[in-house]
Amino acid sequence: MIGIMLNKSEAKEIEYLIKKELEELLSDFKDDQIEPMVKSVLEERYHALFRLFTLLASPAECTRFCRRKQEYQ
Repeated sequence: MIGIMLNKSEAKEIEYLIKKELEELLSDFKDDQIEPMVKSVLEERYHALFRLFTLLASPAECTRFCRRKQEYQ
């Protein structure tokens, strides 16, 4: 297990960066020109970032970036 100590401003900055990356990934999922193989890699990246985001953000913020089951089947 690896830990990290952040002060509040650092945590907010990392939260902001993850939010921007999640927004970008969500927009990429809607793009029909991206190949399925690439989308599967994006899906793995999304899950890793979302898990990290849940450690920093409030539950209300997390629901904003949740994907519906039908979106990724």
